[in-house]
Amino acid sequence: MHTIIIKKNDAGQRLDKFLSKAVCGLPASLMYKYIRTKKIKVNNKRAAQNYMLCEGDEIRLYIRDEFFSSPEKDVSALARIVPKTEVIYEDENIILCDKRPGVLVHEDKSASDNTLIMHIQSYLYKNGEYDPFDEQSFAPALCNRIDRNTGGIVIAAKNAQALREMNEKIKNDQIRKFYICAVHGTFSEKSKTLTGYLKKDEKNNTVSISDSAKKGYKTIITKYRVLSENKNRSLLEVELITGRTHQIRAHLSHIGHPLLGDGKYGINRADREKGYKYQALYSYRLIFDFDKDDGILGYLSGRQVSIPPEKIWFVNDFPGAAERIADIIKTSEN
Repeated sequence: MHTIIIKKNDAGQRLDKFLSKAVCGLPASLMYKYIRTKKIKVNNKRAAQNYMLCEGDEIRLYIRDEFFSSPEKDVSALARIVPKTEVIYEDENIILCDKRPGVLVHEDKSASDNTLIMHIQSYLYKNGEYDPFDEQSFAPALCNRIDRNTGGIVIAAKNAQALREMNEKIKNDQIRKFYICAVHGTFSEKSKTLTGYLKKDEKNNTVSISDSAKKGYKTIITKYRVLSENKNRSLLEVELITGRTHQIRAHLSHIGHPLLGDGKYGINRADREKGYKYQALYSYRLIFDFDKDDGILGYLSGRQVSIPPEKIWFVNDFPGAAERIADIIKTSEN
């Protein structure tokens, strides 16, 4: 028999979800069978697979030792990495970082250690805030993500409760998200709220935009205002009212203003020659617009977090834009 005591970061999740992480060698089919046949009990009683675990619960597993044999937790990568995390806000529950363009947020086939989440975990490990050996089912995780070639604010949670609450706030559109972007062309209307319809092509990782509702398309709302113009190019602040895949890039391209440096929704050969290696898009400001201030993240309600304009690599191509952005940040804080 094996006994697992539920810790703080394990609580608040379903029994089956916890076991899939804590007992990695146990196949899912056997796990559900063992729960049904009472070979897995909670507090010495039969428990449903969707039982929500509480701190202090005792799980007893009358299963073979081989299911617990898995590679030892490896902290060598966390120790080896020199964290490159540009922290813009941090407290005991969350950490907000400025992700630079070109950095992956999560591992893929081309990168394992050199990702934003690995750098954040290494940063917390070296600060004594995260130790894989103390955790049974949790690791610091990202609450939002942005494209590899987009820069800006990414939120990570330091504990399980913060992760659940922040994910819920994001799901319920209680975080206002503002971007700075540079696009081709100038606008006759210097501010406008655009409404359209977006459909995602999963196979090609692209989206298409329609001006009218169609089957399979989801509503998108994109609000922009022009901050500066220079040589048939415009610098915009964009607020995402909805948050769909590639929304800003595709929506602005659809109305004839593709982002500078965007090879997917524009033609960027000339842009690259002018130094636009990445798409000119930066998530630079968040406002925590919570409808309630309960929970462990309630203290964030009404707070703004922003990146100074001088950190946005393409802003200086537009006269007076840095000062305008700084004024926007200052005014929003008051």
